[in-house]
Amino acid sequence: MRGEPSCPKCGGRVRAPGLFADSWQCDLHGTVHPVQPVIPPSVEALGVVVHRTQVPVWMPWPLPVGWLFTGVACAGDDRSGGRATAVACSGPGPLGGIGELILVAEELGVGLGARYAGLDAPDPGPYLDVEKPPQVKVLAAGRPTPLWHVSGGPVDRAVFAGEALGMWLWAVVWPERSGLLMYEELVLTDLRDAGAEVDLVPCGALSPRLIEPTVP
Repeated sequence: MRGEPSCPKCGGRVRAPGLFADSWQCDLHGTVHPVQPVIPPSVEALGVVVHRTQVPVWMPWPLPVGWLFTGVACAGDDRSGGRATAVACSGPGPLGGIGELILVAEELGVGLGARYAGLDAPDPGPYLDVEKPPQVKVLAAGRPTPLWHVSGGPVDRAVFAGEALGMWLWAVVWPERSGLLMYEELVLTDLRDAGAEVDLVPCGALSPRLIEPTVP
């Protein structure tokens, strides 16, 4: 994803609008909202996405003890605005080691969350059993928000999804056992509403999973 816009569904190259198409095109997935190049995490980078996006920018706030903001990605362009956001955080896992969390907010069909989740379909619906009670609940923008376990993905990560503020909300956690973090009733803030608090976000090194979800 770094260097040039890419497909949110596969990470492949995309063609800019031109003479024969008025939208971004992926050879494999057709019309897409391109993921903009990922830059190292900073308060300034976060601010750029917050001001561009049309969808929430979710972050656990306050961050769990010892956790840092480790990157942000946005799908969309200057014409359409951001149609999906992904915020990465890293820190001590509940069972030891380092845990990583990527929170995705997106409109229907964008496919960025599914890419991080390792799924083929663009949306989590086919992989959710909403007839059963939700596995976890978070507080998103002050509202109790149920999230269901997403089945069918790689075993190296835990994936949960639901709906918040009219958009899909994905939570993807590495390694899978660090998914216990989601059972701690996280409080998620939409950084579009955070104001000056954004300046207080502690930043770490860029998470490679934000660029390539399958890194070891």
